[in-house]
Amino acid sequence: MSRVLVVEDDPHILRLISMWLERQGHDVREARNGLAARELLRAEPTDVLVTDVNMPGLDGLALIEAALAMGHVRRGIVVLTNRWDHGEIRDRLAQWHVHVLPKPFSPARLSELVDSLATAKDGDSPSSVVASEPRPSGSG
Repeated sequence: MSRVLVVEDDPHILRLISMWLERQGHDVREARNGLAARELLRAEPTDVLVTDVNMPGLDGLALIEAALAMGHVRRGIVVLTNRWDHGEIRDRLAQWHVHVLPKPFSPARLSELVDSLATAKDGDSPSSVVASEPRPSGSG
């Protein structure tokens, strides 16, 4: 069982992601913002970090940088974002092999990414990707 920290400021999305990943057998911790997540990471490392980008206080990008500086993410990171510049986010974080998943996203795709990161062998570096789920027309 892998430990996953899910960081999302929308309580409904946070709970939905957590429940989905728990059903897949992961040990899930939750934080509603980057500051709370950073404190959780200081206290206890995680295997996989799943974080939103736009959050009050400490945004997801700053959280990722802090987590990597601490060395408290063992396996990998998945970024969830509704920003139009998700490709730029991927490029900014590519050196750390971060997966970027645009919102709205498929829970099955998120689970697949978390599972692949959680089961990666030490030394494996899954390549950075932008998931290919199409965005609904009219969303910006």
